[in-house]
Order: sequence, then C-alpha cells, then structure tokens
Amino acid sequence: NHDGKMMRTDDLIQFSKKHNIPLITIKELQEYRKVYDQLVERVSTVNMPTRYGNFKAISYIDKLNGEHHLALIMGNIEDEANVLCRVHSECLTGDVLGSLRCDCGQQFDKAMKIIVENGSGVLLYLRQEGRGIGLINKLKAYHLQDQGMDTLDANLALGFEGDLREYHIGAQMLKDLGLQSLHLLTNNPDKVEQLEKYGITISSRISIEIEANPYDSFYLETKKNRMGHILNMEEK
Repeated sequence: NHDGKMMRTDDLIQFSKKHNIPLITIKELQEYRKVYDQLVERVSTVNMPTRYGNFKAISYIDKLNGEHHLALIMGNIEDEANVLCRVHSECLTGDVLGSLRCDCGQQFDKAMKIIVENGSGVLLYLRQEGRGIGLINKLKAYHLQDQGMDTLDANLALGFEGDLREYHIGAQMLKDLGLQSLHLLTNNPDKVEQLEKYGITISSRISIEIEANPYDSFYLETKKNRMGHILNMEEK
C-alpha cells in the first residue's frame, strides 16, 4: 500500500486482477509442499520381533518439526500394489495403558493381528497424540468430558479444532516405501480422503470396528454422529 502497510487479502485480489498477476496464498504454498516436497527422511531400519510376529521397523523424521514416526512392515511390500495398511495415530493412554476411554489400543491390536493373518502389510505409527493436541491437552479434554462434554466439544473448548491430524507425512512415508495403492484399515472417511489428496490410491476401505464398552460408548457415538466415522455401535 502507499501508506507502507501490507495489503490485505481483498486488496491483493483486486491488485492481482488489475495487473493480471497470479495470486497464491500461504496455505496453498503449504499444501503444494505437502504434495510435492520430500518432507520426511528415512532414518533407520531394524528387525522388530513382537508378540504378534516379526516385523521390520523403519523410523522417519519430519524435516519441518523434527517429529519421529514409525513404519512397521511385515512381508515384502515395497513397490507392491494394494498393500494392507493401517495408519494409526499415537495414543499413549490406549496403546500403552490399555485405557477403555477410547478404541485406539484395541484398534492397534486388531490391525497388527490382521496384518499378521494376511502375511504382509504395513502399520504407520504417527506421532499425533490426542488427534494432534498432545497428551497434556488430551487429558485436559478428558477432564471436560468428565463434566459432560463430548470429545469434539472438549477440544473446541480448549481452543483447538476437533481434529488436528494431518496425513501428508503418512502419505510421504508410504511413497518412500514405493506404495501407491492400499487396502486401508479404517472407519474414518476423512483419512481416506486425505491420503488420496496426497497421492495415495485407496483401493478399498476395511472396517476395523471395536465393540463399544460402557466407558467409550459416548466417545464412539460422537465419532459416528459428529465426525462421520462409519460405525455400527454394538456395545458389549
């Protein structure tokens, strides 16, 4: 602007039209990088015997924020088509402590067993605790849920979006493994949509539903009714 201040969006749009100059936003640049830039780096590969079976573990680092992620691989899947896959977001309370407030730990367990039964597949373990808000904030959200809020409203009350998870890092890990198409273990259509947005073909979505229990039934109802998860909701 003539007054030395930065142009705002409306002014920039008018300026670009007047001078026939292409206009892109910071968000569009960020999305472009997520699709076309290599934002993850493979760090190490080790054999990982587990109670489920023998896997290969490959660690990755996010070049932008230094976060670490993991791919657990069974069988020879690299450069194969239609590989069985679970993209799992970290849940310390469910995966490690066995919390019944969510279905995360049971989904992890079921996914690993399905991959072993299939004889091959990959599980991506993404460091996105609490749908991206982190462990401390997740526990704060649990406190609000104990006061009657559902999982979505609790996140919103803390100043976060309902779901901050992103899957471009997962898509880039899959591409690093030479994978372009998957049979995806998920109940979440948004996960399918995001992976496809970043260049991964989802050949089929395979349900990984866990029976509800008295502690997580409200949580699962919220995922179904407010977040679009595909669930039948049968309680033990």
